[in-house]
Amino acid sequence: MPHAIALETAGQALPFAIIDKRSGRIAGSTRFLNIAAEHRRLEIGFTFIGRFCQRSPVNTAAKLLILTHAFERLNCLRVELKTDSRNAQSRAAIARIGATEEGMLRSHMICADATHRDTVYFSILHAEWPPIKARLLARLG
Repeated sequence: MPHAIALETAGQALPFAIIDKRSGRIAGSTRFLNIAAEHRRLEIGFTFIGRFCQRSPVNTAAKLLILTHAFERLNCLRVELKTDSRNAQSRAAIARIGATEEGMLRSHMICADATHRDTVYFSILHAEWPPIKARLLARLG
């Protein structure tokens, strides 16, 4: 997390802790990054959810809160999310919140193990936010 704080200090990211309200434990983290204020665009990424909260409402609630902040407080026109094409669980989670898959950037990154990562991009647009928000609220009951 020190790297996230350094990026926040430089105005390049905004990290968030995710707390499981039932247990009071830290459930994970996420952040805004690649912030382009002049274009009213940002990315949500580096989301990690602890195993004890996976397949629970925690990620849905966290995404509802962070997307609400992006669209309703920061007035974003576009929120981007991306993941490794090989990460089926992440791709499914992003699609489940209502993001639209836009495409794949092939050999987009070189990973620590020297493999090439294909990156899948998703987005949610400001006009798409109200029905997505309603579905997330309904899912959370």
